[in-house]
Amino acid sequence: MPSLSLESRLDGAVGGKTAAALGRAFGMKTVGDLLSHYPRRYAQRGELTPIASLPLGESVTIIAQVTRVGERSMRARRGSLLEVVISDGRGEVTLTFFNQPWRLADLRPGRRGIFAGKVGEYRGGRQFAHPDYELFDDDDAQAAARSAQAWARALIPIYPATASVASWQIKKIIDLVLDGLAPIDDPLPDALRDRLGLLSASEALFQIHRPENEDEADLARATLGMHEALVLQTALLQQRQFVRALSATPRPALPGGLLERFDDVLPFERTPDQVEVGARIGADLVAPWPMNRLVQGEVGSGKTLVALRAMLQVAESGGQAALIAPTEVLAGQHLRSMARMLGPQLAPELMPTLLTGQMPAAERRKAALRVASGQARIVIGTHALLSDSTTFADLALVVVDEQHRFGVEQREALRAKGSSPHALVLTATPIPRTVAMTVFGDLDVSTIRTMPAGRPGIESFVAPVAEKPGWFARVWQRAAEEVQKGHQVFVVCPAIDAEAPPKGKAADEAPLAPEVEGEASRVRWGVVQVAEMLAVHPLYAELRVATLHGRMSGEEKDAIMRAFADGQIDVLIATTVIEVGVDVPNASTMVILEADRFGVSQLHQLRGRVGRGSVPGLCLLVTESAPRTDARSRVEAVARTLDGFALAEVDLELRGEGDVLGDAQSGARSSLRLLRVVSDAHVISRAREEAEAILETDPALRQHTGLAAAIERRLDVTERAAMAKN
Repeated sequence: MPSLSLESRLDGAVGGKTAAALGRAFGMKTVGDLLSHYPRRYAQRGELTPIASLPLGESVTIIAQVTRVGERSMRARRGSLLEVVISDGRGEVTLTFFNQPWRLADLRPGRRGIFAGKVGEYRGGRQFAHPDYELFDDDDAQAAARSAQAWARALIPIYPATASVASWQIKKIIDLVLDGLAPIDDPLPDALRDRLGLLSASEALFQIHRPENEDEADLARATLGMHEALVLQTALLQQRQFVRALSATPRPALPGGLLERFDDVLPFERTPDQVEVGARIGADLVAPWPMNRLVQGEVGSGKTLVALRAMLQVAESGGQAALIAPTEVLAGQHLRSMARMLGPQLAPELMPTLLTGQMPAAERRKAALRVASGQARIVIGTHALLSDSTTFADLALVVVDEQHRFGVEQREALRAKGSSPHALVLTATPIPRTVAMTVFGDLDVSTIRTMPAGRPGIESFVAPVAEKPGWFARVWQRAAEEVQKGHQVFVVCPAIDAEAPPKGKAADEAPLAPEVEGEASRVRWGVVQVAEMLAVHPLYAELRVATLHGRMSGEEKDAIMRAFADGQIDVLIATTVIEVGVDVPNASTMVILEADRFGVSQLHQLRGRVGRGSVPGLCLLVTESAPRTDARSRVEAVARTLDGFALAEVDLELRGEGDVLGDAQSGARSSLRLLRVVSDAHVISRAREEAEAILETDPALRQHTGLAAAIERRLDVTERAAMAKN
């Protein structure tokens, strides 16, 4: 075979038919793609077992001699059955092969070898169906035995496979390619590899696919894991460099300008974190390159205030700011909240304007005209902002609220409406540090941890109604007591209608988190069922109860939320449409039914809807999940602490990074092969430091050609584009 590189086309290395099968099954195109299809585990053929003591149902390895061979036609179906009887001198076992007459040439009486398979039973005798075997070429019994022992101890790589391409087929193809592989230019600098005691790239690839023992496999995994971490972190930091190579219009705050006037009339002191993050954003906005910053902070920590101050700063030079929110309810609330904070002096100057898809056509045209003319310097909307018909006079700042609700394509569509606008991404879902490095490594990350003074706090309790059925009635009694005190109550359900067929679910319905141990197979409580129950509940006869969910029109949802915010509704039964941003200071109680169906971070977000004013918050997490199950664990984790950053780590442990990273983050970030964000946090952190050091002295990677080539292989054009759009 000619010498192969990792960039070699797969069809040239293994043939067109095989390459096509691998392409269909795994999307492989190159030799590098094939060799980075790593084993998911290793099996051992096991100790050599005497035939007389073969255990039924177990995988064993034996050394034996072929004693007789027979082939016959099958009665029940077409084809032939080859039966080979082998013996170790003390017992016999039959090997069976269906439609494989060509094996007669190898398995002749007198040939010795080692045979491995799962022990079955047929007509009272032991049997192997389609076993693995390797025949000896020599007659030296001692040499044969030594060879058998080594073969039995060797690790067998087990690959991710499909119905069309089996693990053993992948192994054969990889063995063929490894034998023709030329030396590889190493992505790790020599000094780093030596310091960490890692293998060369070539050694690592050979050892991960052909390890002689677990130690070799572990060292190969450690080496290739560092390759993956360094390639990803370097690519993300390069993307940050690319952004900083763009030109942006500086947007300074002016003495006596909008921002200074706003701060002068602010009725409270900003928290230290709000001041610090605000200063960083202020500095970003006067830099010669576009800001690309993620601000994460607890519910109610003041992210909206920070964003509004950034909007005011860009408005001073005539620039416009656009905030895109995931729901119309949240967009409408942002508009009202910001108009209230701006007050009667500043609001008319900035003309905050709402633009959503559910607005009446005439109203929407007027709003679009104000945006296009530049009259509206603060624009708040939903996906309607992405429409081709929405244009801006001078889009200077894009604010994305709840970034996990938007894909990179949507964010880029909005940014493309300006000339290298600054970008500010907000999230109330705390992000573990390693996830932030892996998913948002090309963004500058700021965190608001301190909460405004005077918050009364929230008490959280688990109501385990399977063990204590009486608690279910007490939940509704307790909620009614809060209404009697003059407060309001949220009731959150995992579905709109638990009895409806699963087709056509709204975006705010379950499943809300991956199914885990302890979770019921079907939803019991939907908005419809709870509304029906409370309609006949004696304690709720005089209470004002309403429902809210994703199948309502934008106008209906907005009207209900306005009524709830104005105190005209006592109990609001809803889906997760109220998860983010809804601000009703008089709401004291959050009842979450079937709480085990929600993720840890989602439960924390929902709980944050109460305790936002002077009224203490109460969160009742109702669950039927059994104790000591994963489903119960995440509910109890939320009840234990109000620290969203601690809960984010718990969420990562319970759900795994695949779910945490999510599909919206296109490209390399959601396709880690060897790394695990939780267990390999130290590797990711080390790689981040090394990548920063490398790029500081060699930004174009001219002296690190192996690393540059690895990035080129790892990130195709699509993935590069996805990273750029973030």
